[in-house]
Amino acid sequence: MSKHLTSPSLRSTFLTMLGIALLLSSGVPPALAATISRSADVKASASAVWALIGPFCAIKNWLPPVGECIEDGKAPPTRILVTKDGKAAFVERQTARNDAERSYSYAFLASPLPVTNYASTIKVTANADGTSTVTWSGSYTPDQGKETAATEALNGVYDAGLSEIKTRLAK
Repeated sequence: MSKHLTSPSLRSTFLTMLGIALLLSSGVPPALAATISRSADVKASASAVWALIGPFCAIKNWLPPVGECIEDGKAPPTRILVTKDGKAAFVERQTARNDAERSYSYAFLASPLPVTNYASTIKVTANADGTSTVTWSGSYTPDQGKETAATEALNGVYDAGLSEIKTRLAK
């Protein structure tokens, strides 16, 4: 290395630039973080909606693909979701919870979906007319080359869950 790259800041800058150049020359662009957000208006009070979806393992009651939820009982809790066909399992840790604001957040520890760094929040907001709005949002990094599959899978899960919440509370 030349004497011009002996200072730590110059060396760090050089190594960063070299890394970027190598990545760009590889022909494989880095995966970009993505976000998803869906909401549904529900003809029920926020407290009724939260009673249905608020418990961490209640997801098995309103997310159609989920057949079983096993919670570890620790703080913060971790749950294992097993699909109804038994072919897939998700391991998720609750990362935040606010019962007064009717929200919780969680992150994937393991998932069959082609994503990394998945984190999500589900929140219930009361409306002035006695109805409520459920908002489910998340962020993730799709696996390289599987961006469309990741987006379609998560859109399908969010839409199915919100639809089921509306159906269950319309009765």
